[in-house]
Amino acid sequence: MIQIKNPTELKLMLKAGELAAQALAQAGKNAVAGISTWELDRIVNDYIVSHGGHSPCKGYGGFPGHNCFSVNEELIHGIPSKKKILKEGDIISCDIVAELDGFMGDNTKTFRVGKVSEEAERLMKATEEALYKGIEQAVAGNRVGDISHAVQTHVESYGYAVVKKFIGHGVGREMHEDPEVPNYGKAGRGPRLTPGMTIAIEPMVNSHFPEVNILGDKWTVVTTDGSLSCHFEHTVAITNSEPLIMTLEHH
Repeated sequence: MIQIKNPTELKLMLKAGELAAQALAQAGKNAVAGISTWELDRIVNDYIVSHGGHSPCKGYGGFPGHNCFSVNEELIHGIPSKKKILKEGDIISCDIVAELDGFMGDNTKTFRVGKVSEEAERLMKATEEALYKGIEQAVAGNRVGDISHAVQTHVESYGYAVVKKFIGHGVGREMHEDPEVPNYGKAGRGPRLTPGMTIAIEPMVNSHFPEVNILGDKWTVVTTDGSLSCHFEHTVAITNSEPLIMTLEHH
């Protein structure tokens, strides 16, 4: 069941999205060499709580952290850890969800820790561009497949691989709602986009191969060959005109 949000609900979602974006900015600002992902998690959660929100990832399916921090070959769902210390040259994907007044904002950025390799820069550029290519297609009358196709073709034009095992999704009162929003597929397929739909578009991209493994902690998803992966995400509302990015620091 795709939940169509009314104008009041969309306003609340914008506030949640804004908080999620501000919390993500805190993560980026503090993602420096020498900090642990546990400490990053504490900073971000404190920020969300101090602004009246809540981190819904904590305990979701048993997840032990408040947010997901995935470094280098880790694609998604990295568990915050005192043992995971960032170092110069790392890239870190910070996936931050904030709940405010019953609605969710969900966003992710991959940040540089100091100066990173040219390969990392190129991968990040391709993934972030793919996110915006997908968002461009998030207009009323299009279909989910138009988003999927735009993301996939852009990623593959760089020679990178779209991960197929994990996908974007609807978002609202729940962190994961219908519809599913894959990062691959054919244009013109899938559910039709209508005003009031709110979706998380989130390209997840590997340097070489689409395959991933899940580590023994049952959460952390890594590339099979240890190469770099990257993740960018916005929560987006379908409107009567342009796509509305809900996870911005200021609306």
